Amino acid sequence: MHTDPSRTNSVRRRQAWLRALLAGAAVIGAGQAVAAEAGAANSTVEELTVTARFREESLNTVPIAISALNGDQLARKNLNNLQDIAQSVPTVDFRTGASNKDRTVFVRGVGTITTSPGVEPSVSTVIDGIVLSRPGQSTLDLLDLERIEVLRGPQGTLFGKNASAGVVNIITKGPTADLHGYVDASYYEGDETRLKASVSGPLIAGKLNGLISAVTASYGGNVDDVLRNSKINGYTHHGVRMRLEATPTDELTLNFGADYADGKESAPNGVFSSTNRVAYPTNVVTPNPALATLLASYGVTPGADNKSSVANIGSTVKDRNYGANLQADYKLGEFVLTSITGYRIWKNHQVPDFDNLPVVTAAFPDVRDDGLVDSNQTSQEFRITSPKGGFFDYVAGAYYLREVTDEVYRRDLIRLVGAAPVSDFGLADYGIKSTNMALYGEGNFNITPAFRAILGARAIRDELSYYHTRVASTAVALTGIRPFHSSEGSTTDDNWSGRAGLQYDLNDHSMIYATYSRGYKGPAYNVFFNMQAIDEIALQPETSNSAEVGIKGSLLSGKLSGALAIFDTKFDNYQANFTDTVAGGLVTRLINAGKVSSKGIEGDFSARPIDGLDLDLSFARTDAKVDDFTCPVGSPVSCNINGQPLPFAPKLKVHADANYTTRLTSDWDLQFSTDYTWKDKTQYSLSETPDTIQPAYGIWNAGVALLGANNGWQLRGVVKNITNQHYSPYIAYGSVAGVARFVPRDDDRYWGATLRKDF
Repeated sequence: MHTDPSRTNSVRRRQAWLRALLAGAAVIGAGQAVAAEAGAANSTVEELTVTARFREESLNTVPIAISALNGDQLARKNLNNLQDIAQSVPTVDFRTGASNKDRTVFVRGVGTITTSPGVEPSVSTVIDGIVLSRPGQSTLDLLDLERIEVLRGPQGTLFGKNASAGVVNIITKGPTADLHGYVDASYYEGDETRLKASVSGPLIAGKLNGLISAVTASYGGNVDDVLRNSKINGYTHHGVRMRLEATPTDELTLNFGADYADGKESAPNGVFSSTNRVAYPTNVVTPNPALATLLASYGVTPGADNKSSVANIGSTVKDRNYGANLQADYKLGEFVLTSITGYRIWKNHQVPDFDNLPVVTAAFPDVRDDGLVDSNQTSQEFRITSPKGGFFDYVAGAYYLREVTDEVYRRDLIRLVGAAPVSDFGLADYGIKSTNMALYGEGNFNITPAFRAILGARAIRDELSYYHTRVASTAVALTGIRPFHSSEGSTTDDNWSGRAGLQYDLNDHSMIYATYSRGYKGPAYNVFFNMQAIDEIALQPETSNSAEVGIKGSLLSGKLSGALAIFDTKFDNYQANFTDTVAGGLVTRLINAGKVSSKGIEGDFSARPIDGLDLDLSFARTDAKVDDFTCPVGSPVSCNINGQPLPFAPKLKVHADANYTTRLTSDWDLQFSTDYTWKDKTQYSLSETPDTIQPAYGIWNAGVALLGANNGWQLRGVVKNITNQHYSPYIAYGSVAGVARFVPRDDDRYWGATLRKDF
């Protein structure tokens, strides 16, 4: 009998991972015995509390792979949004773009890249219990965080909406019963400033506490705008957030929150890393002498460290994101009844340069865009949480979300016909309405005090409709512009997600678990500027089936804490953007891409070997790839990508950091910190094009701080990217020519300082 070598190797790898888990369980059990004899330690790793299952639990007791990040630590590192935070979590990646609506989060190599309002993200972002329906809403600056929980793998049972690959659960700080506040001012090389302030305390003693926080930040940018002799890739951000917590009775707690954020960014279009052009469907790359000559005439040399843009319009993005939420918790005996009501509005205005080029020529047209997004959502959730301690404990509830999004997008084209410029345009008016309703529940069957079974399910109904009208000055397709189109449609789907598993407690702080999860993401429409007849067919829902085995626990009386997880997830009807062309201009189309998978092993470890020294190490070894690609009808691109990696899915990513705090004088402490992130080579395009791969790289940061022991003062200094390592968080073929890169804030080494006063 013939044995497939690849299958044999796969079986061997899984057996090795299983042996690693069993060995870990044995080590934890032995370690606890040693610790019991050694007695209590003076220095222990902080035991984190999370709310991943809608009740407060120790991180080490939750049978889910979770990365938990402390909000204060993120702020000290100048990590202020999800793109920054992705650097610290190996299982997370982030796709940047010219506008907020193009950006999205990936977990375990899976995410949704699209600009269509008719599709949900694969990774759900939740802020204080409110699910954000659009990926662009989650890119705002994060202010006064308590913590961020990254739940890996399908989480649709409890979180439901758009959580087929994972959840980013953001919890902001609540008001305090005592008067407290701070002022925090930062300056970073490159003319970046950030000013934050907050005050919290009692408004009615014992009955009502309040908090208000504000931030203003600006950055000039690190990309040279050649045509205007200025800097771009900068921003101006403002935000304010308030929370009220009322306890009118011993049984009732009310939490009201409201926030507002606005921003303006100078998007870095036209930063060329190469003048190559790719031939579809062969993916053969050849030089483009015309583009090379044009860029050279402006003094620009394309390359992996190029930071000069020659786009002929100053691309900008303006964004407003605001909303309010009310959570009511009522204690009914030992049960808790919860209601969460939310309303959010997101408005976005982007003016990008489509062609990224400085001037119209016989070879290259001038194409520029102008787009408006107006989105609002209303959500309501009711749930009941049972007490723990009996044979069966559970969480159950009902959920409703209504989203309405309207967009207007205009594209203007100037081309040369002979020597004369000719102008054309397209103007599209489109939008969606979606409704998501669900009933859910998840419970623990406590068979013994140490052994339990987990079972949960969610019944889901999705309703989605769209409209689209495009008028154009042309009856034939031109670069990036299709002619007239008008259509509308609707679809519904009834589906489910769920989780089942077993959990065994090795002791009070350690356990092993095994779970099966089914994830679900609703049907979709490819509603965008260049929508055509083929896009009027609704995409099928994306589903995922995941098996996970994990171990969590602590050793040596709490000096060492860690978690290890092995996972294997398969996705059907994967919803993804794939390359398309319109009269020579590159665009993308949302498709059901077929079957993909993500499997691997992850670890998160923390240690406190001596008093004042904290060490953290986390890693992700992920194999996320295309298993069976469904080639779209009429695709100009090669569909021979089976076995190739998914976009934004590095094979290996590692993050390590260390902090040491020591007493300097009776009034001051001295703190040293450093962190390092290694990321394997990463393909950024599902088309698997050769020029869209970021080689492997590492980023090293370090800092020093003077901390007041009793006076509330802090002075911090930091150096980012010490080795001056250049990299690109996203690389893509230009819509008309060449290969463009996006430039990160830390593309060059820079320093910064923060002064803070707590009172």
